[in-house]
Amino acid sequence: MHLLLASKSPRRRELISRLGWPVRVVDIDVDERIDGACEASKVAERIAIAKSGGYPAGNLNDGEILVTADTVVVVDDKVLGKPHSEEAAMQMLRQLSGRWHTVYSGVCLRTRQCTDSFTEATGVHFRQLSDREISHYVSTCHPMDKAGAYGIQEWIGMIGIDRIEGCYYNVMGLPLAQLYSHILRMDGEL
Repeated sequence: MHLLLASKSPRRRELISRLGWPVRVVDIDVDERIDGACEASKVAERIAIAKSGGYPAGNLNDGEILVTADTVVVVDDKVLGKPHSEEAAMQMLRQLSGRWHTVYSGVCLRTRQCTDSFTEATGVHFRQLSDREISHYVSTCHPMDKAGAYGIQEWIGMIGIDRIEGCYYNVMGLPLAQLYSHILRMDGEL
């Protein structure tokens, strides 16, 4: 069995490589915007499914599983994607400061024979962050490629996150335990 990861995320590439199967990164180019109404908890999975659809079915060989994923941060039923500027990143982190939010990762797995998708949710709590801490993080770590403007594995996560309920790796962008279980189940169907 071989995994094909359709992702530009270096974190996802690193994480999936640790599962022990051969992995090849493939390129896809899809519009990640969601048309129409969608519950905040389902946005990441719908985007992962759309990404999977961007990879031609004819390019999948027997024994290959295509993996696509997306991650969003949700606070007050509002989806926080990737910030477009340093000011937007600082505003997102101010919204998350001193409170709980939920990180949703949606994953889609596809073989020549079948498709499977799921969502993992993890609760994350930041202690109260100062403007100085937020400014330091944004200016030194440049979190423009991260949902909610932070990486749990980076400085702001180390000093700011004081509680987590659920999968740590989900907050990094790939829920490894659930992904592993789904891959094993699909492998039985190959």
